Amino acid sequence: MVMFKLLSYRVFRHLFAAQVLSLLGSGLATVALGLLAYDLAGPNAGAVLGTVFAIKMIAYVFISPIAAAIAHRYSRRSFLVVLDLCRAGMVLLLPSQG
Repeated sequence: MVMFKLLSYRVFRHLFAAQVLSLLGSGLATVALGLLAYDLAGPNAGAVLGTVFAIKMIAYVFISPIAAAIAHRYSRRSFLVVLDLCRAGMVLLLPSQG
């Protein structure tokens, strides 16, 4: 079993766990965004989600090169932690049912 042998390497195990957690978080955020869009827009939720995902892709295409140009100046770990905190802050800004 090659997979279990790979998990014996500490660095690989940490990277693999980080990737799994990242995918889980992205999946949950996508589902939550879909539910929020349906809650806010009702039958127009498809159009809202299409717009949101288009903006997301445009941000990836245009902001990623800028972030890459800036990222080499800082510690990778610190830069990623700051980005994660920014992402968590954006989630907290999403409207909630009160």
